Amino acid sequence: MTENDENDKKMQRSNPKKLKLVTFTGAAGLLGLAVSFAFFALKSHKQKSKKKGLPGCDTVYVNLTAKEILDLADEIISNSTRVHDSVALVPLNKLSYENVVLPLAELEARQLPLIQSCVVPKMLSSQENVRRASAEAELKIDAHILSCRKREDVYRVVKIYDAKGESISPEAKCYLQCLVRDFEHNGLNLTATKREEVDRLRNEIDDLCSRYVQNLNEDSSCLFFPEAELAGLPQEFLQSLDKTQNKEFKLTLESNHVAAILELCKIAKTRKTVAVAYGKRCGDANIPVLQKLVQSRHRLARLLGYAHFADYALDHRMSKTSTRVIRFLEDISSTLTDLASRELSFLKDLKRKEEGELPFGVEDLLYYIKRVEELQFDLDFGDIRQYFPVSLVLPGIFKICQDLFGIKIEEVTEVDVWYYDVRAFAVFDSGSGKLLGYFYLDMFSREGKFSQSCVVALQNNALFSNGACQIPVALLIAQFAKDGGEAVPLGFSEVVNLFHEFGHVVQHICNRASFARFSGLRVDPDFREIPSQLLENWCYESFTLKLISGYRQDITKPLVDEVCKTLKRWRYSFSALKSLQEILYCLFDQKIYSDDDVDFHQLIRSLHPKVMLGLPVVEGTNPASCFPRAVIGSEATCYSRLWSEVYAADIFASQFGDGHPNLYNGLQFRDNVLAPGGGKEAMELLTSFLGREPSTQAYIESRSKYSL
Repeated sequence: MTENDENDKKMQRSNPKKLKLVTFTGAAGLLGLAVSFAFFALKSHKQKSKKKGLPGCDTVYVNLTAKEILDLADEIISNSTRVHDSVALVPLNKLSYENVVLPLAELEARQLPLIQSCVVPKMLSSQENVRRASAEAELKIDAHILSCRKREDVYRVVKIYDAKGESISPEAKCYLQCLVRDFEHNGLNLTATKREEVDRLRNEIDDLCSRYVQNLNEDSSCLFFPEAELAGLPQEFLQSLDKTQNKEFKLTLESNHVAAILELCKIAKTRKTVAVAYGKRCGDANIPVLQKLVQSRHRLARLLGYAHFADYALDHRMSKTSTRVIRFLEDISSTLTDLASRELSFLKDLKRKEEGELPFGVEDLLYYIKRVEELQFDLDFGDIRQYFPVSLVLPGIFKICQDLFGIKIEEVTEVDVWYYDVRAFAVFDSGSGKLLGYFYLDMFSREGKFSQSCVVALQNNALFSNGACQIPVALLIAQFAKDGGEAVPLGFSEVVNLFHEFGHVVQHICNRASFARFSGLRVDPDFREIPSQLLENWCYESFTLKLISGYRQDITKPLVDEVCKTLKRWRYSFSALKSLQEILYCLFDQKIYSDDDVDFHQLIRSLHPKVMLGLPVVEGTNPASCFPRAVIGSEATCYSRLWSEVYAADIFASQFGDGHPNLYNGLQFRDNVLAPGGGKEAMELLTSFLGREPSTQAYIESRSKYSL
């Protein structure tokens, strides 16, 4: 979605700013290394603009020009090279924490906001030349960072220092281990021949991933149906489709078209035809690609000392091993079987009433789940939207988080932003008044803006050797709509998404790790989604729904109790079956990366009926051909989202079960789980907070409580 022309005219454009170099001396300089760190400080415009940066955040820049971005990228690379050169030149008989580890840690902390100042504009700038410069800068910086992780001279110094076993803090020790791992995952502990093989395999893996995704992106398969075979689809959807001369509708295999058919089309044959075509996409092209990709990843993992790729991918996650992941998935699947069987039986009965004795297939699930929701839940999500204007939802979320985590949120005005409707906020500890950090909100869709909702770290918390503290700064990007310059009320799914993303903001700001490597969102990936999944739970509580829909009673009335209860029932409707579908694909992903020479076709034919209560895989389909999550981004880690949801359910039920913010427990979570960051084992933090190991029980019980 894009902003309209009227809003574009309202954009407050920043005046060009000149740059000057400012230098400071870090820990390396204290030890006589004379390593200077040059960074850019933006001059005030000569017309004396009132705009300024966030107080205390001298290296978080917005509105850089294309030239400034490229110049800053060159300076980042130049300074990073100087620091790495200095570390490499430390005499081996004089190695210490202060001249080996500390310079690299402080470099990482200080250069992160500078790097983000270069690369974030490609996501947000309205100027094409700035977006191009930002993308170019990102490529240059990424290439440089990779080259640093391949420097044998620096690795040699770090490795020898590590072997000394010097007494340093636990967080510093963890950082040192990360440095060693970064080098060794690039093969620096291997022979030259094996190192070349590591590089070759990484390049091969990148090429195979690109080919797999490109095949899917370039797939132009389509189907044609007369209107009678599309019964149940709304007219506005049909009007959006192309038509042939004989008045058949052209349906692509893009996900929005497929979802509409599988959820709304009354004709079983059409649903089956679309499901088969969608599941067979790129089969001849992508299955051989995935087979080769899995083999290459196994070879890479073995070169790096692991039994298979799954062990490599899971080594530094909460789950640790593939065996534990598979047990986690199979235990949930087994526990949900009875509930899922009742849900499936209910759907089969409904299909029998509406379509006779046609067999029930997996392609019928979405349609009949939707039918039950229509029949059982008196929910009009279009009508509910009016209760959720952004002007109510946002302060409601702020209040929940303030009451829950002991923080105070205040808007910061008169600061430089990259678009007129971007807002900035400061976060304080409500008890001491101490500034904890800042966040920006870029809430509305516009042309040239990144199209997904997410949270980006602009600056991580860090503590420097001279006692200075770098405070965290986050950016929340959303995609809400405007109409005629006014914000459109949020759909309920958008409310849930905003709660989720704001959970990441809270996590980023409350993470007080001393090292930038472990602060912000730099935590165990299996843990990273838990705070956001936890905060989502409040979206379905009557207390919250009334608050965010009636925070200002003069604007609108809050939702009534019955609607609040219905939303919670709707959340868990057929949740056991939905969980089994997710578990199926997570198991497929985990098994192909934890075993050798897996027959993809045989694996899915075996797994599908076992997990999906006897329902066979759609005839002729194979998820191996069109399962990009298992190829790039979540390879061997597809389980992680479910892992987070399960443990978030445990935390919510055991610590916040009545749905009201519990300040004591919230502060315990903030101080003892969020604050330590990635420098401590996430499982240890959760176990200490809960007083026991996390359990799947609350996740299972929440689904059983609202079952049919």
